[in-house]
Amino acid sequence: MSRRTVSPGDLGRRIAYHRKRLGLSREDLAERAGMAPGFVEYVEESAASITEEALLRLAAALETTTDDLLGAGMDRPPGQGPAAAHPVLHALDPEECMRLIEPGGVGRVAFSGHSGPTVLPVNFKVHKGAIVFRTQYGGPMEEAVRTGLEGVELTIGFEVDHIDEVNREGWSVLVQGPAHHVSADELEEAAGTGVEPWAGGVREAYIRIVPHTISGRRIRGF
Repeated sequence: MSRRTVSPGDLGRRIAYHRKRLGLSREDLAERAGMAPGFVEYVEESAASITEEALLRLAAALETTTDDLLGAGMDRPPGQGPAAAHPVLHALDPEECMRLIEPGGVGRVAFSGHSGPTVLPVNFKVHKGAIVFRTQYGGPMEEAVRTGLEGVELTIGFEVDHIDEVNREGWSVLVQGPAHHVSADELEEAAGTGVEPWAGGVREAYIRIVPHTISGRRIRGF
């Protein structure tokens, strides 16, 4: 049988999710699949590569498909799977929201551009309590910030979320506040955050969003 290598942790998380969905212990799953319990533990907790035969046996024991265990459909928009059996939605306080987005990553900035409401993804960092990202001079975001009116602030929305498809859980954080160009005397400090746009190209306009309103929600399944 051939051997497949999958992304570290993904296969194990999916196996654990389906095992718990069926109310099985690792020993139960091992018995169903005709495997040693230690092997099930290894696959769930390690970045493992397994044979086609083992994958087929696990899928059958878990009443799912090999494609599901391997994360087929990764290019599809997230959240297409069914909701958790008993989802619970609750609000997050501002401190928890900032803790969640503190590591940086990819968020979506929403603003009113020349062509109407616009939402764009950006790579960001959190620096001294503010959101910092880079964009292109003359681009829609940079032009929107550059209102040309002294004392006029552009208030925008900035959203970050995380979706755990395996466990049918997730959270979202919304930051609202004025956006400004980083001033020349602060440019070196902003560049020191190390924020790098995945889109590449010349994106030398640093924008800072100062949070005025912070809210968030988390979905858990029970």
